[in-house]
Amino acid sequence: MTPPSRRLLLAALALLAEGLHLGWEALHGGIVIHHLLQRADMPGLHNAWGLLIVPALAAWAAGRLPRPGAAPRAWWPVALGFALPLLLGGALSLTFGLQAQAATEAVFFSLLLLSLLLPAHRPESLLGFVLGMSWTFGALIPTAVGAVIAVLSWLLRGLARRAWRLARPVRPVRRA
Repeated sequence: MTPPSRRLLLAALALLAEGLHLGWEALHGGIVIHHLLQRADMPGLHNAWGLLIVPALAAWAAGRLPRPGAAPRAWWPVALGFALPLLLGGALSLTFGLQAQAATEAVFFSLLLLSLLLPAHRPESLLGFVLGMSWTFGALIPTAVGAVIAVLSWLLRGLARRAWRLARPVRPVRRA
């Protein structure tokens, strides 16, 4: 399968999944609108935005997939980069839905700490995070939160790498 067809396939699967999610919402009380600061007099963010956001994220993340026939270990970074944010996003949604504020805060701050240690700025990580949270918050809010986390991860990991290079001792050049 060529890379453009993989992108289209993953985007189509994401569109189907999001369509099923929104169809379920529509049949169970209507598609949810999340108001800013949870106040009805503030502007609302409609979950239908997921029909645009989730397939676009899936197509973007498909660019990180290893080529067909690649060694199995080439899949591990992408799989882990998708699965860990998916689980953390799901845990964040679950604890928020259960109104367990202390657990929600613990999961969120664990997520922030992990984003400094692991490359959370990659597209598969953002897609996993959005999918993990979309069943509670829709796709728009997790995309915004995930984008902020991704930018912080990218900046702080870059600064740490630069500081590490500057802190290493310079080796003298040997002349023959």
